Amino acid sequence: MAEQLEFFSLPNPCRGVCQSDARDYCRGCLRSWDERFQWGGMNDSQKREVLRLCHQRYLRLHRAAARRDALPDEPEQPSLF
Repeated sequence: MAEQLEFFSLPNPCRGVCQSDARDYCRGCLRSWDERFQWGGMNDSQKREVLRLCHQRYLRLHRAAARRDALPDEPEQPSLF
């Protein structure tokens, strides 16, 4: 696949929470350990893929919480999505 020309690099999604949940995803940005520590070496298409995966994890987490009728504790920072 051809790489799309980017004028601005994608910002790091870190929200400064940096705590792992039971599945070893960061509670703040929902990235795995590998995704967090390899972020600086990724190209923009790889970063977009990580952000897409994080968004899927976010939706899955909130769907599960809605079924339980209680949302998980949210960090006191703005949402990534």
